[in-house]
This record gives sequence, C-alpha cells and structure tokens, in this order.
Amino acid sequence: MPREDKGGARRVLVTGLSTYWGGRLAEALEANPSIEAIIGVDSDEPTRDLERTEFVKVGIQHSLIEKIVRAANIDTVVDTRLIVDSARSPRGSRPTSVHENNVIGTLNILAACSATDSPVNRFIFKSTAHWYGCAQDDPAFFTEEMTRGHRPATSIERDAVEVEAAIEEFRIRRPDVSVTVLRFANVLGAEVDTSHIHLFAMPMVPMILGFDPRYQFVDEVDVVHALEHVTTRDLPGIYNVAADGVLTLSETISLLGKKPLPVIPPWGTGLAIAAMRRLGLTVSSEMVNQLRFGRGLDNRRFKATGFHFAFTSREAVIHLRERLRLDQVAAGVSNPYRYEPEVEEFLRHSPHVSRRPTRDLGREDAAMFDPSPPVDE
Repeated sequence: MPREDKGGARRVLVTGLSTYWGGRLAEALEANPSIEAIIGVDSDEPTRDLERTEFVKVGIQHSLIEKIVRAANIDTVVDTRLIVDSARSPRGSRPTSVHENNVIGTLNILAACSATDSPVNRFIFKSTAHWYGCAQDDPAFFTEEMTRGHRPATSIERDAVEVEAAIEEFRIRRPDVSVTVLRFANVLGAEVDTSHIHLFAMPMVPMILGFDPRYQFVDEVDVVHALEHVTTRDLPGIYNVAADGVLTLSETISLLGKKPLPVIPPWGTGLAIAAMRRLGLTVSSEMVNQLRFGRGLDNRRFKATGFHFAFTSREAVIHLRERLRLDQVAAGVSNPYRYEPEVEEFLRHSPHVSRRPTRDLGREDAAMFDPSPPVDE
C-alpha cells in the first residue's frame, strides 16, 4: 500500500535550540506562516534572538520531553543536537559527554516519541557523512543504499552508526511515523566553527605527504535550507546532503588563497598530528582519515525531492573566503545574544512593543550582518 503523505509540519519541536543549527532552523520556521507553533528545548539558553519560538529549558529526560510533546500536541520533532566534530565540541572534548549527548540523548528523544498514542507523526534527524567513514577502498561516491565497508574508526563514527541503528529500530517499531535522516557533508561557513575551518584558516595548510584527497562540501546556508525543506514536506528516508562538485584538498587550499604544506608523514600520522595538536593545530580524530582518503556523496536522491543547492562545493569554498574576510573587518564588534527571561517576556507581550517585521533582509544578507559569535558544527 502507498504510504500516506502526512504533509508539512504544523506544530514543531526543535531539540538542541541553543545549538547553531537548532537556532537557525527555528528562525527559518518562524518566517513560515503555515507553522502554527515552534517549541525549542535545550539545557542551555538560546543563542539567537527568536520571536515566535517558545523556549523550554529542559535536558534530555524522555519523560519531560514527552510531557511537552503531548501538552503542545507536537506533530513533528526535529533533532539537531548531534555533535559531529569531537575537537570543537561545545560540551568539551571528553568522549563520555559527547557520547551521552549523541547516543543517550537521541535514545531518550526517541523514547519520548514512541508511545502509540503520541501526537508525533514525523521525526527528522540531522546526521553526518561520518556514518560512511573514510577508507582507501571506498567508492568515489557513497549512495544512501550503501553500507559501511569497515568498522567505525572513531568515537564520532561509532556514535553516528549507533544512533542511526536506533532510529531504524524506531522506524520499524512505529511505521506510522515518517522518519527522515539527513547525512551532511563537511560544512563551510563563517559562522560555523569546525576543525576543517580552523585548518583552512592557517596561512600554510598542512597536508599528508603523498595524498591529495577529494572533498565535497555544503554551505551553511544550504544546511539550514535543507532542514527547513524536510520539515515543511513529508520526505521519509535517508538523504545525502552535499553540494555538487568535488575538489581536491590542494584545489580547496588554492581557492582560499592559502598555500599547501605537505609535511604530515604518511606513516606515524597519528603521532605527528598529536604533536601538532600540542602546538595548537585543531585536528579531530574523525578528520585524520579524511585528510588521507577524502569522501564523496551522491546527492541525486535529495535533489529529486525538489531541493536546489544555492552553492556548489567550489562556490561554498569561495563563499567561505569572502565571509572570512568580512569577519576580519568586523572583528571586535561582536555582541552575542543572551537569553534573559524578563526581557523576552516584555518583547513578546508588551502592548508598547512595535510589531513591525524585523527581517526585511534576505536570509543570506541577514546572516552576513548577524553579530552572533562562531558556533560549533
């Protein structure tokens, strides 16, 4: 029997509202009049100035989230909390805390949506291309139907594999819930804070001697649009989200106006990178094999849903270069948003506050002038 189309979301719960992606998604959904309610949950205050989104300060306890889901009659849950860069984790680099966020947290959110009489009929998960890993005999492009050919090599890869297995069990157990998983390629942008961006910011970018891996990127603008795209449509399944085009690492470095420095030895790479970390170089464990072998994703399935990437991989690199130049000019004028309950209450409910639209700029222009500090991928 054909699957019933559940249509777009009406009442949305965004987990991880204080993360960059949770906040940006909520901001995008606020501009959609078909979204009746947006509830954001997190253990930390929001990092963006939101208008329609109701924030509830709560951890990942499934019983509390279930209460919120039922009380607000949530039909769509979007989980944006997955930490995909161990070296740039907002919760610190301790593997136990990252694992608790990634695996235990996701299991609790799935439990909150698991009751047969739950109002939730759509679950969306922001995942990562680290699920595929990086190995010498990998295909040129991974498709969504492919399985991993090797055991996970890092804790982030293990978390991604474990979490997606739990989501698949949830999908089988609750066939009435439409489940969507997005596997994102390496993200580039002036507002995101990743190990790769720190590497690319160096005037001389280290490479592994004898290797020039292929890279595929996705711009931060397209990440937000992709999350919004699947939230406002019923698109069950797994999708690779990566821009068109593949670059070698040396091409990427050249586009950024930097110089390649192939000094990392092909043998004893881990020891050499550990020494470089002590000198201040940010290289996450999941990044090491990518610097050797690279990775490519087949994005045709996602584009078939009607999604159009604003940037190719090459354009995402150029966009990063331009945005970083602007960021240097604007250095020192940052004024990060801080959540204050009393101020929010006044802004939301006072009859003396002007209700004129505040977002006349396009999303890309607004992002360019947003004073928010860099945040983790």
